[in-house]
Amino acid sequence: MPSPLLGRPSRALPRLLAAALLSAASLLGTGSVFAGELKLATTTSTENSGLLKTLLPRFERDSGVTVKVIAVGSGKAMKMGEMGDVDVLLVHARKMEDAFVAAGHGIDRRDVMYNDFIVVGPSADPARIAGSKDVIASFRKIAASGVKFISRGDNSGTDVMEKSYWKEAGIEPKGQAWYVNAGLGMGEVLTMAAQMPGYTLSDRATYGAYRAKTGLAIAVQGDPKMFNPYGIIAVNPARHAGVNYSDARKLIEWITSKAGQDAIASYKVDGEQLFFPSYKEKAGS
Repeated sequence: MPSPLLGRPSRALPRLLAAALLSAASLLGTGSVFAGELKLATTTSTENSGLLKTLLPRFERDSGVTVKVIAVGSGKAMKMGEMGDVDVLLVHARKMEDAFVAAGHGIDRRDVMYNDFIVVGPSADPARIAGSKDVIASFRKIAASGVKFISRGDNSGTDVMEKSYWKEAGIEPKGQAWYVNAGLGMGEVLTMAAQMPGYTLSDRATYGAYRAKTGLAIAVQGDPKMFNPYGIIAVNPARHAGVNYSDARKLIEWITSKAGQDAIASYKVDGEQLFFPSYKEKAGS
């Protein structure tokens, strides 16, 4: 007796093919639909500094994985991870990162690198803070001087740190005539600070990449409060079955390996090292 499937190929076969494809996808495991493409939400500092243009081609060559970069503030990056819109995060807001992992949104967090925050401003230094190593005292002097201060205002790691300094200084800058809430990335805020002119808090890496364009000078550096660590976190596949956890793990392993850490250590702008690997024993001498 002929198979009923052979008698009605136009109706049954497409359904069988669709079922077979779905079954194959489920057998391949979580993230298989996106195998070979990894969505990375990261901070504007890693993008604006040029670091990712050095790191990612090496990772892609070694792994065969293509990385799609979405550069936003750390807060927005973590919100994207919470929604399952990306696969892995490279951010710099440690308290927010710990809360993200504790809430079950992320797993496999690891330290990657660090640098520091700096206060930069016009070379004339109208607030008279140049050379200070006390960021809180310097913020108070900026407020008292009435000189413009440009805030990122985007819930990035830099923005969160800046807000913590104002709080410690006992100052509420919001609504003050001298305080500009930009809602922009670091590179754009540095450009604004040069144009107004005014001061801003920057990560050292982005400032290094924009120094020649803006002419801004470092006013405050060296305060232990300005330490700036970066971490990498995989979005939890138990929360979002469609995330590419397999390739996220590959990036995590690579960027914390000797190859990745050496690549971070070797990245320089105008001869200056902008990021320092967290795993020095892996990065070589």
